[in-house]
Amino acid sequence: MAVFLLSLGAACCLGAGFVLQQHAAQRAPGGDLLRWRLLLDLMRMPDWLLGIAFMIGGQALSALALSQGEVTLVEPLLATNLVWAMLLARRITGTRLGRSGWIGVALIALGVTAFIAAGRPEGGGPAAGPLRYWLVFGIVSGLALLLVTVARQLPLFEEATLLALAAGLLYGLQDALTRATFDRIDRDGAAAALASWPPYTVLGLGVIGLLLVQSAFEAAPLRMSLPALTAAQPLAGIACAVGFLGDRLRLTPAALAWQSAGLVAVVVGVVVLGRHPALPGAR
Repeated sequence: MAVFLLSLGAACCLGAGFVLQQHAAQRAPGGDLLRWRLLLDLMRMPDWLLGIAFMIGGQALSALALSQGEVTLVEPLLATNLVWAMLLARRITGTRLGRSGWIGVALIALGVTAFIAAGRPEGGGPAAGPLRYWLVFGIVSGLALLLVTVARQLPLFEEATLLALAAGLLYGLQDALTRATFDRIDRDGAAAALASWPPYTVLGLGVIGLLLVQSAFEAAPLRMSLPALTAAQPLAGIACAVGFLGDRLRLTPAALAWQSAGLVAVVVGVVVLGRHPALPGAR
């Protein structure tokens, strides 16, 4: 129960933080896109700082959830951050949730429930060897780099979506490495964990992901970036957890069918909510 509450609390904070950050990033100078100067400019905006405070709180809660539960359990729950973002955006825009909004909320809720109930995520499986570890790490980070490279050649609206996808991949990888760090602390102690590379990679991925997200928020309305970010993070996190952390899911044909259906429902629900007029810039 604690993992569920921590994960939902994290999703609530992240959703509120994303809305506030995008509200501020839209006012940043256009020439700052994908430049570190963008973060310096945003630091002068009170609403962005409040959004970052919410985001830090959400990341702290998600780290606590990951320390007590499997990535394959926490990630689908974190995907509900778009629901909380919708609730805040609805208050800002004064738009009713309506039929499409409730359909999106229901799809996300049912998708998360189906995936968890069918997959029955659990840890304790054998961790991957160095080859598979670095192979999964390289594939996810390489895809993120490819998305950023392609995004630079596209118009701003399309660029925002690809940048958000890249950030989501990095955040999913960050979640998996956060879990790996806590596992190392439990096994060998904090000193040994701090002497290894994952904790510092977690920080680095967080900073790079932050730059990508703020650039996406600056480039286009929230509907062009937040759905992509919300959908990519759990998919990447689950892939990394199964790929090198030893997380296990039920692999019977029926379980795989329900897990796939659950993930598809989450992604479709995210897209439906992302097009809702309550999100800033969606109208």
